[in-house]
Amino acid sequence: MWNMIWPLVLIVVSNCFYNICAKSTPENVNTFGALTVTYLIGAVLSSILFVSSAGPARAIAEIKQVNWTSFVLGLSIIGLEAGYVFLYRAGWKVSNGALTANICLAVALIVIGFLLYKETISLRQVVGIVVCGIGLFLINH
Repeated sequence: MWNMIWPLVLIVVSNCFYNICAKSTPENVNTFGALTVTYLIGAVLSSILFVSSAGPARAIAEIKQVNWTSFVLGLSIIGLEAGYVFLYRAGWKVSNGALTANICLAVALIVIGFLLYKETISLRQVVGIVVCGIGLFLINH
């Protein structure tokens, strides 16, 4: 059971800090300058965790297994990070901005799951999409 819960807890706790930091990024700092520092810290920590988990002898072999997904993930993370900073700078509240983005994301992923991965969309999910749409309207108006 813990194997199912700890990643969720990690995501929620990390996302809370993520949104607090994105909202608190000073308005006078260049967004991409701040992201450069962010990714330097992330790269150092990720490198330490990578080498310690794979072992120095396996590091090169592990890197050779990387495919296009790591490059596209890097691009998408930059878009995600910059998007949140710009979202908050545009005046969104931390409570509404992240919620609105995540509801839109959930709906988009239902469609992507259907189109790309042949996942089924149940009536319950369709009702959930409608409820989310109503919720977005109520939250933002």
